Amino acid sequence: MEVHFATKKLADTLTQHKRRVREYGDLAEKIHRRILELMAADTLEVMRYAPGRCHELKGDRAGQLAVSITGNLRLVFRPRDEPPPTKDDGGLDWTAVTAITILEVTDYHGD
Repeated sequence: MEVHFATKKLADTLTQHKRRVREYGDLAEKIHRRILELMAADTLEVMRYAPGRCHELKGDRAGQLAVSITGNLRLVFRPRDEPPPTKDDGGLDWTAVTAITILEVTDYHGD
């Protein structure tokens, strides 16, 4: 899958080992692994069965998805296509998503 980043700063932080370690410490390697898993997937559908419990978000985060890093920390992203591909019932067609944009690494549970 094609993986893009919302900002250059985020791309630099998540793709450069030293910056990732400085920002996320012991979690840096797990974040890197999740990004590599996303890149290796042919479509988003593959992530349904990968570690990290990839899932769609709701409420003010509708249209976004997340994959677990640890505890409540999530790697948050969205499909790159505008509008995102949908199934007949209106839900996201995970089999048609081949590019994403990573938005942030965060704990949104306190939002």
